[in-house]
Amino acid sequence: MEKRRMAVLAAGVAVAFGVAGVTTACESGSDDTTGGAGANASTFSSAASGALNAWAFDNPDDVGKARLDYAAQQLSGVSIKMDETTFDAQKFSTRLAGGDVPDVVQMEREYVATYAAQGLIMPLDQCFSANQVDPKQRWYPNVVGDVTYKNQVWAVPQFYQPPAIITNTTVMDAAGVKPEELDTSKPDVLLAAIAKMYKASGGVPTTLGFDPQATGERYLWMVGLGGKLVGDNGAPALDDPANVYPLELLKKITDAQGGYAKYKSFTDAFDFFGEKNQYVRNQVGAEVNYQWYPNVLSPFKDKIKIGAVPFRGRDGQPVTVATGTSFVIPAKAKNPGAACKWALALTADGSWDAAAKARAATLAKDNSINTGLFTGQPGPDKSIRQQYVKPSGNAGFDQVISTFYDVVGTGRSVGSSPAGQQIKQELTNAITAALLGQKTPQKALADAQKASMAAFKTITGG
Repeated sequence: MEKRRMAVLAAGVAVAFGVAGVTTACESGSDDTTGGAGANASTFSSAASGALNAWAFDNPDDVGKARLDYAAQQLSGVSIKMDETTFDAQKFSTRLAGGDVPDVVQMEREYVATYAAQGLIMPLDQCFSANQVDPKQRWYPNVVGDVTYKNQVWAVPQFYQPPAIITNTTVMDAAGVKPEELDTSKPDVLLAAIAKMYKASGGVPTTLGFDPQATGERYLWMVGLGGKLVGDNGAPALDDPANVYPLELLKKITDAQGGYAKYKSFTDAFDFFGEKNQYVRNQVGAEVNYQWYPNVLSPFKDKIKIGAVPFRGRDGQPVTVATGTSFVIPAKAKNPGAACKWALALTADGSWDAAAKARAATLAKDNSINTGLFTGQPGPDKSIRQQYVKPSGNAGFDQVISTFYDVVGTGRSVGSSPAGQQIKQELTNAITAALLGQKTPQKALADAQKASMAAFKTITGG
């Protein structure tokens, strides 16, 4: 499941941004490696010139090309060079250590605090102020929270495609289950609905009542149900008592469907992107998925009947989480001013409008449903929906699209930690061990906390 989910996430990001690569290397013009020390008011300005080297923008699609073209027009005096290779954490550190320093790099937001704590990237508060951009006004608060560390913003974020629950109306109707029964705030009601839809043959699942994406949607389950993964100072908080409840509920859900081992084996075999996907084959009654997944299902709209409901917190209110990518500027970047202006241009309203126009043209040509673009910014999200997201003639898909727009404003940040990658991995390990019954939830979380804290102390120097 996790291997499949990571491939899915990577594909979603590539399709969403679709830019090609980044940097040809430049020798740094500064010996400063503290990050903050090199970033002052004079580092950034609203003017931009010279050469700009960018890295980690792979495979441009219609959305990416439109945004790149728009940004290039805004920086007409800048020569932009793109390195079309994928971001790699080890390669990033090696490049910086060897003086092969790009001016701007695209990476997942959970990396940002790691590099901030090591002094490898610049804080961008002066970048924003020099260009008269207020992060709290441009982006959703939870998106900014993902790249805020020690009260400074360290990246220009992009994209926020919230997860929700996509239902299979065919399976639900056959079992007599109503959408309101798929309520994560009411475990007894949810488990009863799962039992009605679950089917097995010889003890092996053939239809899941509900696929929670237990490890792939780890953040939604933990943070969405009131857990806490990151402390106020960026330290891991995996052993927080509030994290036990989500893990216990996940175990009940998987135990009700053959147990985690059988559940995982079954879901790993899904044709997730193909014509025999789990909705076409009625292998799920409902499943947690990101906002981009309806695009995958769109070609099969005449073969399936779907709907959607929000994921609900323990208080019964809709909730989702922020994930996505961002642009960072290395501490030894040669042209940080142009890098800042370029990243901001790529996330400007005009950039998103150009992207939405290009995507609409592509979808019209393919006779596909326009599900919108979820940019990480309330302004473009609203304008794109109003201008380009029209009734499709398929009531189920329209309701799914509407649900994702309804939940986007309910997002929570996972938090920003120098041990972000370790937290992700150790949380996955904890969930797996607990669901398999190898450890109690408390023991699994305590072990995960110990490993994550060790990484945190190593990165931050104790």
